[in-house]
Amino acid sequence: MKSDLLQRITIEPGKCGGRPCVRGYRLRVSDVLQLLSAGAAYDEVLADYSFLEREDILACIEYAARQTDHAVLQAA
Repeated sequence: MKSDLLQRITIEPGKCGGRPCVRGYRLRVSDVLQLLSAGAAYDEVLADYSFLEREDILACIEYAARQTDHAVLQAA
């Protein structure tokens, strides 16, 4: 299911500076994450952006989670 969610995130040259957006709209993943981090509820975000779906919000969170995951290097 998570890979299905990530298909909702698009990156297009020339749109929003090539930053990841939601389903080709000019709404960046970072915009959605900033709204959530400011305390907006899912329903509030969905009401403000009528084209947005709940799965789009989850896709943004999953995309961010994958971006922050990295290999842990350990000293020998």
